[in-house]
Amino acid sequence: MNANIFIAGSGGIGQAAGLILSEFGIIDATVYFGDISQHAIDSALTFVEEGCTKTTKTHGVLMPTEGSNENLDNVLATCDIILDCLPGSQAPRMATLAKTHGCHYANLTEYVQETKDVIAISEGADTAFVLQTGLAPGFINVLAHRLYEEFQADFGVDVVNSMHMKVGAISKNAPSPHYYAFTWSPIGVATEYLKDAEIVRNFKKIKVPALSGLERIIIDGDEYEDNFTSGGAADLPDAFAGKVKDLDYKTLRYPGHYQWVKNTMSTIMNSENRIKALENIMLENIPSVEDDVVVVYASVEGKDKHGKLRRKEKSYKIFPTLVGNKHLRAIQTTTAAPLCEVAYMLLKNKWKGTILQSQLSTSEFLNGPFVTAIYGKY
Repeated sequence: MNANIFIAGSGGIGQAAGLILSEFGIIDATVYFGDISQHAIDSALTFVEEGCTKTTKTHGVLMPTEGSNENLDNVLATCDIILDCLPGSQAPRMATLAKTHGCHYANLTEYVQETKDVIAISEGADTAFVLQTGLAPGFINVLAHRLYEEFQADFGVDVVNSMHMKVGAISKNAPSPHYYAFTWSPIGVATEYLKDAEIVRNFKKIKVPALSGLERIIIDGDEYEDNFTSGGAADLPDAFAGKVKDLDYKTLRYPGHYQWVKNTMSTIMNSENRIKALENIMLENIPSVEDDVVVVYASVEGKDKHGKLRRKEKSYKIFPTLVGNKHLRAIQTTTAAPLCEVAYMLLKNKWKGTILQSQLSTSEFLNGPFVTAIYGKY
């Protein structure tokens, strides 16, 4: 299977996707890294060339800060897929370029409005636009859907009490007072902490403030706290309308972190840009680390056809992984592998228009070569 794949964004996730595609050899891929920074492009090219144990086919494309230019247009005209690893605000722009040049498109963003914009852009397209294909949203939603399918098959019911999805990209160690260290985008963390979350309560989709649902949970014997954050539920609140009484996505953290965030937010209540203000405070106080862990948990609970309360659940704990010659952080592999899996599915299937998380084949996705290489066989 041959393909020209354009990776928009040459940061940590884009680099991981490029290395995974090149090293695994599942797709005979020519990879183009696009970025507004030549330094970022050069770093990505070096990263893949040094990390891959095979001969690589990688190129760089300097992108303008907005719109397109002749060089970018010429490259995209030869590409089969755009994998969008840029900040979520850029999703409509990259989706428009994908439609213009007849490329398939897949992105990672949890941004709600930009996702709606991309859905509108994809209308009438001859190629497919698979949205929110990373870890959360992404893998966690397919996992929850799979658990629902199993619950339905095993217990003979279509309506369940709850579907809970939880993911934490955290450091292995977390000292006080914030009990956290950055393992991914600080602006992404600030955004999900401040934008409303969509959940389902008593079969109705509602919006609730982020960080308004603090609870404790034990997963594989370890204690965490979880809280509502924006974007992670993807399209499942709509897809399971009438089938799940309570549905939500929460972000996992070590106990004590959310109290620190709450105290911090009280100091920026009057800030003109609260997301930027929170990001700046966190960057001043919270370090970034390489030694990370990703914790994933999903459950579906309800009564079987005999009235007995049942629960299906699945958890993962993913640590840094050696891919080729490079140790990739857990957040890199757990985000990039689902994105690469979707690229593989796009090349195999004749899809058109918008493809949402609930529409992906759970079996094909969870048992696909890229996902199983990182998460293991389901």
